[in-house]
Amino acid sequence: MYKLLISICIPSYDRPQTLHRLLKSVDVDDVDNLEIVICEDFSPKREEIRKIVEKFKKDSKYAVNYIENKENLGYDRNLKELIKNAKGEWIIFMGDDDIFIPCALNKFILFLKEHNNLGYVLRAHDTVHENGQIEKFRYYASNKFFEPGAETFAEILRKSVFISGFTIKRDLVLPYLAVDDFDATALFQIYLLGEVIMKNKSAYFDEPLTQEMEKRDYRKDEKHFDRKIKKFIPRQITLDVSISFLSGYAKITEFIDKKYGVNSTDLFKKDMSKYFYPSLSVHRDKGLKTFMRYVKMVNKLGYNITIYYYLYIIFLVVFGRKICDYAITMIKKILGRTPRL
Repeated sequence: MYKLLISICIPSYDRPQTLHRLLKSVDVDDVDNLEIVICEDFSPKREEIRKIVEKFKKDSKYAVNYIENKENLGYDRNLKELIKNAKGEWIIFMGDDDIFIPCALNKFILFLKEHNNLGYVLRAHDTVHENGQIEKFRYYASNKFFEPGAETFAEILRKSVFISGFTIKRDLVLPYLAVDDFDATALFQIYLLGEVIMKNKSAYFDEPLTQEMEKRDYRKDEKHFDRKIKKFIPRQITLDVSISFLSGYAKITEFIDKKYGVNSTDLFKKDMSKYFYPSLSVHRDKGLKTFMRYVKMVNKLGYNITIYYYLYIIFLVVFGRKICDYAITMIKKILGRTPRL
């Protein structure tokens, strides 16, 4: 029996100020039923992060469990550390540069209490663009519940990649922490999602829980630890990084397909292809030549299977990213949610 309902789990790396902003955004009435778990992953700004966390612990009404990794574990292994150290029945992952929307956590916690039979809950979220415009990611018109299986996994997978607000039952994922096949994918939570979704009911909570700031590219001073050369180097969203990320999806879906005798990979690629705009647009500002090279690389992975995919390419080539971003944001605003394609 869990003593706590919620563990907010934050993988922290080199972002002391945004971590502080996130911690200040935690606002719930049921204080005794929640903890905040932070794993600092041996970043250059560890001392700054430690000071911010210590001050927050001193001034806060929440229980805070702060861990400093003795070495850089990387994204996926750091998620495992968070799960191991959490004490809540439910885990809510949060990126250290995102925030909770005011008053949303209370409503979300009530939903979890009312539907304790679930294994995973998908949430809506907002993105704040560089121009200040807010884009809402609502995937359905209302709360929705799903039966276990490959079709649910394929449908929910794409919508679950954004780490902030990723909510899953802790006891259901504990048996899979020893799996290391996906430690270099930055998608370990998606593997856990697959295992849980195949055996347990899940749901969509139709109210924005979290808010992220648009990340067109990493800041020039933001770094990560490269294990090959054992140095901190600047983060960059390169073509290779994007392709590696996309390949990670297939690695996970193919693993699930083989284990359970299903075909989630083809189902996922079709769903992803219809909504591939964000993955394409991130490279449009790097020039037409680089963009088309990325398109060719994506085609080899098999995502070029719907008309929508090709329309995104045409529009991005003709109009550029800025106009296309604006058009898609306005369509979502008019509909009040992401279109069902």
